[in-house]
Amino acid sequence: MNIPFLPREQLRGARTQIEQALHNHEQWCEELYATLICRLPPDERDVQCDPHRHCRFGQWYYALDASVLAQQSGFQEVEIEHKRMHEFAAALLRTSADGGDSLLSDYERFVAAMNSMRLEMIALKQQLEGELSNCDPLTGLSNRVGMLAILREQHAMATRGVHNCCVAMLDLDHFKNINDSYGHPVGDNVLMTAAQCAREQLRPYDRLFRYGGEEFLLCMPNTDVITGREICDRIRESVTAYCHVPADEELFRATMSIGLAALDPAVSVEESLDRADKALYAAKAGGRNCTVVWSSSLIEVRAAE
Repeated sequence: MNIPFLPREQLRGARTQIEQALHNHEQWCEELYATLICRLPPDERDVQCDPHRHCRFGQWYYALDASVLAQQSGFQEVEIEHKRMHEFAAALLRTSADGGDSLLSDYERFVAAMNSMRLEMIALKQQLEGELSNCDPLTGLSNRVGMLAILREQHAMATRGVHNCCVAMLDLDHFKNINDSYGHPVGDNVLMTAAQCAREQLRPYDRLFRYGGEEFLLCMPNTDVITGREICDRIRESVTAYCHVPADEELFRATMSIGLAALDPAVSVEESLDRADKALYAAKAGGRNCTVVWSSSLIEVRAAE
């Protein structure tokens, strides 16, 4: 289950929502058990049409139609198990209310659906926690911890012919001069702004990482180098268009150089990253503020920074 990029505060908010939803679900289960064991009158919401939409968990779930969480395959599985669980629960409650004895098989199906739903929710929560632990605190981007695992997964997809993938190295030009001229707080703001400008140009399934310092790495699944270059150029233009206004200083604009390479099935992930890095240095040597696509004829040039 891959979660598209979410800012750090949204990740925290999503995790809190899941924790609250699980708490509400546990409360509902306790009330259901009390109703069955003590043969109490059932809650009308649990025996009416579509009971899975009326419990507190269901109300939360169906309010998330447009959210990123609702787009995840694992989260969609929650709906299936949650609906099945309520169907079995409603049957148990009706049998109990009529004075009959519930079959063990009915109860076992209810418990199985309930456990499946809970496991899907816990898996999603753990995924969010993993994203938070791998999150760069300054930019909110993923850091390098989980980067290689994602790139190797995409490399395997490319090797099997499922889809193409491109990687790009993005580097802010003359960043040391920005820090020296305006101070590190302004430099930090430039990094945060560049990350935000880049995010705004990405598709939901693209992944942007804080690679280190003023350098970022972009993974673009289902993308050839032509489309990849278009995305990279949009990022550069967005970064360059932003005006930074330091206190008591004249405004300035930051620029970005980018090296792009296909995630080639014929070579290792590390070799593809090295190709993107060579293309980045060629972009620096070619005057900066441009995108260079790696090719076999490209000569590595280490530009003095």
